Amino acid sequence: MSTSVRPPVPTKLQLLELLAAIGTAQWRDFADAAARYGLTSTQAKVLAQLEGPVPMRGLATLLACDASNVTGIVDRLESRELVRREPDPADRRVKNVVATEAGRETIRRVREEMQATHTALDTLDDDERAALQALLERLRPGLERRPA
Repeated sequence: MSTSVRPPVPTKLQLLELLAAIGTAQWRDFADAAARYGLTSTQAKVLAQLEGPVPMRGLATLLACDASNVTGIVDRLESRELVRREPDPADRRVKNVVATEAGRETIRRVREEMQATHTALDTLDDDERAALQALLERLRPGLERRPA
């Protein structure tokens, strides 16, 4: 009778280092793909956040930067007709940023052209992809929660 030897359980630090390395590589791939469309990584990140209207202050929170920085980023995206500003229907003093069709198409292409990330994911079979998705979905809420 054979006994299987389980590999050692990784420490939290080892897992954090692995997540950081993967995140860094994915971010670099995202930035490289964005650059092919004349976008900075931050401009592309703004486009990626625009599933619907997002207030300017909300973008500042998502980007972890000052609202004045967001104004310049949105100005440049707006000049390229990738986003537009709209008054918020509930509070006309608030300006929402909305991706245009061109903006949605551009971020779709950026994501499609992330070759290093796609190649890495291609090494997983369907069951492994499903398992990875389930694990990442479990981690996501705790990582996105902001401390008070």
